[in-house]
Amino acid sequence: MTSAVVVGSGPNGLAAAIRLAQAGLDVTVVEANERPGGGARTAETTVPGLLHDECAAFHPTGVASPYFASLGLERHGLRWAWPEIDLAHPLDDGRAGLASRDAAHTEHSLGPDAARWQRLFASATRNFDALVDEVFQPVLHGPRHPLVLAAFGLKALRPATQTVRRFADEPAKALFMGVAAHTFNRLDTPLSSSVAMLLTAAAHAVGWPVAVGGTESITRALLAELAAHGGRVVTNTSVTSLDEVRELAGGTRPEVVVLATAPAGALDILGAALPRRVQRGLRGFTYGPAAFKVDLAVEGDIPWTNEECRRAGTLHLGGSAAEIAANEKGTVRGRLAERPFVLLGQQYLCDPTRSRDGINPVYAYAHVPHGFDGDATEAVLGQIERFAPGVRDRVVAVATRGPAELEADNANYVGGDISAGANSPRQIAFRPRVALNPYALGIPGVYLCSSATPPGGGVHGMGGFHAAEAALRRL
Repeated sequence: MTSAVVVGSGPNGLAAAIRLAQAGLDVTVVEANERPGGGARTAETTVPGLLHDECAAFHPTGVASPYFASLGLERHGLRWAWPEIDLAHPLDDGRAGLASRDAAHTEHSLGPDAARWQRLFASATRNFDALVDEVFQPVLHGPRHPLVLAAFGLKALRPATQTVRRFADEPAKALFMGVAAHTFNRLDTPLSSSVAMLLTAAAHAVGWPVAVGGTESITRALLAELAAHGGRVVTNTSVTSLDEVRELAGGTRPEVVVLATAPAGALDILGAALPRRVQRGLRGFTYGPAAFKVDLAVEGDIPWTNEECRRAGTLHLGGSAAEIAANEKGTVRGRLAERPFVLLGQQYLCDPTRSRDGINPVYAYAHVPHGFDGDATEAVLGQIERFAPGVRDRVVAVATRGPAELEADNANYVGGDISAGANSPRQIAFRPRVALNPYALGIPGVYLCSSATPPGGGVHGMGGFHAAEAALRRL
């Protein structure tokens, strides 16, 4: 039987493994951690019984993923849950911009900009399935929906700072800029509108759901699907060379090797076996700003000044559009903002299984410089208190992880970069290097499939699926 080894058990690694197993290959997945899942794991980090997502928490790309949808993961227990309001962006004056599947919530919050917002996202929202078919592939592909892709691309190409000029009032400006900040990069560069265009369209079309029971529910469903096709997972096993891969395959080199690693990990494992041009490309791959993770156990709900925020699953805490743009630029340049951009999650609002005895788990992380070695806990709490005065009095436990701890737990998060690579204009368009086949590594049968490959970050498995497809075409 043709054999395959997949290094890394995050969503992309498991998606690659499942696709190869579906095709009849004998598949082994190797994971360095004692628990599979990569960034899709859940743990009791603050108070026993409270479920906190360790990295990925909200899943617009998961519920929209064509490959996940084809697997029928619901039969393995995966269930999605949606908050009443998908996203809120509170402001200092008490107002908030809202993005929701319910257009009435969004329109009411944006007031005079509601019509402009609707025009900006109308095509992407209306044609969301077709859009996903296009953008969840490498940039270089034959489009099946060229008009949809062109309409999206013209807007995605713009700097986010330019896009927000179409709005007259701050709720719409800040709401857009907060979603754009998911790029973890400067927001005045070309293509910095791309992530905001896709994720906001997703909020309107499919929402930003959570996985009931925690993000690890996605991992458990993928593991069950892999087992159903005869695949297996080996944990607590690090791979540092191709020779070790051969040992895992019974002493012979497997016909397919898929690395769900950052480019740095691929360089470590493959070393001189890589063609020089590929080595140059992977060494030139750059990493972006980091996350500083803060898990809170909160008694009751957070007392947001804006009432709508008390119904939102996700909140962006960054203030005005101009403040976000300035702070993100500073973060890229290595400076921690006094009031950094913070993403906060209230997953328990639609998934009460995560809470215990009136204590609720709250998820938060701040954008900090790459490799930041300080403590941003007070900065995160200050941003929450800014929009929810009195919240500190309700916090009963805090657990934090800085960039070094994030990387120690998951080697793909180089310097704490949870995006597995800077979302610069070049790397948004061509990651991990400029190549006709971005998954191939120049060694026959060896491929890369992490978030460093198209279509980039997010729990969707599409990088793994496309890498596996490339391997199967060669076979």
